Amino acid sequence: MTDQAGALGSPQAVSGPALKPKAGKPSVRLRKLWIGLLLPVFVLTVWQIAGWSGIVSSTILPTPSTIFVSFWELASTGELFGHMKISLFRAAVGFLLGGALGLTAGLAVGFSGRVEDTLDPSLQMLRTIPHLAVTPLFILWFGFGEFSKVLLIAKGAFFPLYVNTFLGIRGVDSKLFEVAKVLEFSRWKQIVRLVLPAALPNILLGLRLSLGVAWLGLVVAELMGSSEGIGYLILDARQFSQTSIVFVGILIFAIVGKATDSLVRYFEKRLLRWRDSFNG
Repeated sequence: MTDQAGALGSPQAVSGPALKPKAGKPSVRLRKLWIGLLLPVFVLTVWQIAGWSGIVSSTILPTPSTIFVSFWELASTGELFGHMKISLFRAAVGFLLGGALGLTAGLAVGFSGRVEDTLDPSLQMLRTIPHLAVTPLFILWFGFGEFSKVLLIAKGAFFPLYVNTFLGIRGVDSKLFEVAKVLEFSRWKQIVRLVLPAALPNILLGLRLSLGVAWLGLVVAELMGSSEGIGYLILDARQFSQTSIVFVGILIFAIVGKATDSLVRYFEKRLLRWRDSFNG
């Protein structure tokens, strides 16, 4: 009997298997990273070979190595980072303005049917208007300055967060409110402890979509008339047929857009650890 108790109480009996999942996490992340890199590496390899063999003209489609040389030249002179700083500032201010207004409007419309009847029809009409359609008006009203560019970015960032916040609140199960009444939750406690946590997945999805549309708005804003920014760099390079620099600008938009999306996904996983969802 004492031998069995000693065996159960020994470190060997309780150690080992429980720690294995944690040890395997880094290798799983690394494997996912390598799988994600397979397609880009394959495309770049085929692209480079096609350029070397002369199948595609270097003027129309420069090779990845040529694009990297152009990137290095722009980065070494500091010109690229100067344009990046301006673009990041515009995108950040426009996203914060549009996102804050979209979140506020989504909360107001989601919590009040009367506010929905008043605001939502007009907002849904404005949502369908393309960026390019309002660009001439923004230039006419506000000129070519920073204000018009920030407003155009804010317009794009507003609607995804507004729609997803509204849908997230309205998608909360009504049975949860019955439970809240039994527990005698106040209105404020219902919002903070019940509605917002249940709507958080939709709100975070809206945040990701708003970031993506903000980058699209930035491109339109900088192409409509600017002397600084990545969009201006692309437009200027196009006029002089510097295709490799055009690809550098596109690459910057892709990398920064992916980085911001990954950052939001990281916080999404941290905030939604309680959710038991399908991971594929």
